[in-house]
Amino acid sequence: MVPVDLSGPSARALEVAGSICESVDGLHVVHVLPDLSATEPGVVWETVTDETRTEHAENAVRKWMPEKLRSVRVSVRIGNAAREITALAAEQASELIVLSSHGRTGTARLLIGSVAEHVVRLASCPVLVLRS
Repeated sequence: MVPVDLSGPSARALEVAGSICESVDGLHVVHVLPDLSATEPGVVWETVTDETRTEHAENAVRKWMPEKLRSVRVSVRIGNAAREITALAAEQASELIVLSSHGRTGTARLLIGSVAEHVVRLASCPVLVLRS
């Protein structure tokens, strides 16, 4: 499984995972959207729903991926990234999670936290973290 955030480092993780898999049929890409606040304009005006968000995100992920990998399974979840990634990995009985780390340090890491670090702590399967 490869969690992606549509960044350069996550593209590298996808490339590495694709080279590790015997077949792209075994590859599963996941993108996690944050929860929206009830005060977000799209929520207040009822123009944005979880369904429209996940549909748009899945389309964006598929367009972002290399052509040769566009047939792989793509899941879009909403919530805490690390929890959603590890929950899906457990549900799918994933053998490996391949993800990138943005390499934040110091105050940025303290304030933002590290999704990769949380995935490593929560995952029930091996995790390969690629440093940027």
